Amino acid sequence: MMQIRSLAAALALTLGVGLGTSSVAQSAKPVVTVFKSPTCGCCSKWIEHMKAQGFDVKSTDQMDVTPIKTQYGVPVDAQSCHTALVGGYVLEGHVPASAVKKLLAEKPKVVGLAVPGMPVGSPGMEVPSGQVEPYNVMAFDKAGKQTVYEKH
Repeated sequence: MMQIRSLAAALALTLGVGLGTSSVAQSAKPVVTVFKSPTCGCCSKWIEHMKAQGFDVKSTDQMDVTPIKTQYGVPVDAQSCHTALVGGYVLEGHVPASAVKKLLAEKPKVVGLAVPGMPVGSPGMEVPSGQVEPYNVMAFDKAGKQTVYEKH
């Protein structure tokens, strides 16, 4: 019994959940690690969007995020202002939480999702007028090939 309890405690620690009085089967919030410029307001707004949608967000400020984009295989033409990691996937730019939830549920064989550029009205890029520029969430693979994952 002690070995099972120790294993459960190790698993809970790895998943970032507490044991408490309920079981280890508690649902942990997906952890999103964001790499962004320390002065980027829209990145901070995207983080707020993700938190409001149930994600646990850890933010790391970096003066130059380009090496992170290169390290994780973000195609140059898909790059935006911030890069994030969640569940073994890469997120680039203002990807809506709904697309991230779909990605984590479906688990497609892609490197990640990107919203190239900074489309007006995407999460974190909202404007007072409520204007929304149509945009696509792109899935990209190891070769950099991109396909439309969602249209917004």
